Amino acid sequence: MIKLIASDMDGTLLQNGIRQVSREQLSIIKELTDAGIMFAPASGRQYTNLMRNFEPVRDKLIYICENGSFVKYKGETIYKKSLDRNLGLAIMEDIYKRDGCEVLLSGEETSYIMPKSESYEEHMVNYVKNDVTVVRSFHEVKEDFIKISVYAQDGICNHSQYFHNKWSGYVKDTVSGACWQDFVMKGVHKGNALACIQERFNINVSETMAFGDNYNDIEMFGRAYYSYAMNSAADDVKKAARYTSDTVQEVLSGWSEFCKG
Repeated sequence: MIKLIASDMDGTLLQNGIRQVSREQLSIIKELTDAGIMFAPASGRQYTNLMRNFEPVRDKLIYICENGSFVKYKGETIYKKSLDRNLGLAIMEDIYKRDGCEVLLSGEETSYIMPKSESYEEHMVNYVKNDVTVVRSFHEVKEDFIKISVYAQDGICNHSQYFHNKWSGYVKDTVSGACWQDFVMKGVHKGNALACIQERFNINVSETMAFGDNYNDIEMFGRAYYSYAMNSAADDVKKAARYTSDTVQEVLSGWSEFCKG
């Protein structure tokens, strides 16, 4: 019997550029959680952004945030791996000095920016829809540094190799979108976050289902017997999963009907 379902968001639960979970998806997730199955969004997004997406059922879910950097359940942080502060400040200084690049620093419930352009702040607030705190210096931030990201409007492909060559010996760096590159502590990924949840709630791999579409979901597949890659995923990602599907919704609908008996 399935006890835990984890799903990536962008490109998996949400496809074709859609940014918001649909009413139909929320209804299915509610039916599953009412049946006693835990549901975990597993995303590079921030905690508050995810909470808003799942508003009607948000207090029922467990959140794998910032690509597995921390996990939150019922307001409690049950797992967290943060960056060394001095290392983080050095990375952000390097990003800020590079032409065409902006910095995003992720805390637990807000993200911090020191925008070089008004368009960047507008993008984060109105398109990404993050909770954002503008600072004059990243030294002002008192909380732990969860994740650091580069935003390059002209395309991260023009900058990613520079940052990888300079910082990959110290942190894990991942290109996470056309304009984004993320830095987290080495060993941070969705798979370890999922393992933490399984240990906390005494759930086996055989009782776990996971959905993803990208390379940063592969470790999560290893923690779930019922692992599904989207048919739109790269071949290597599909090979890492036990099953494939066009959408998350079609699989969850079947399980929801099964739970109804």
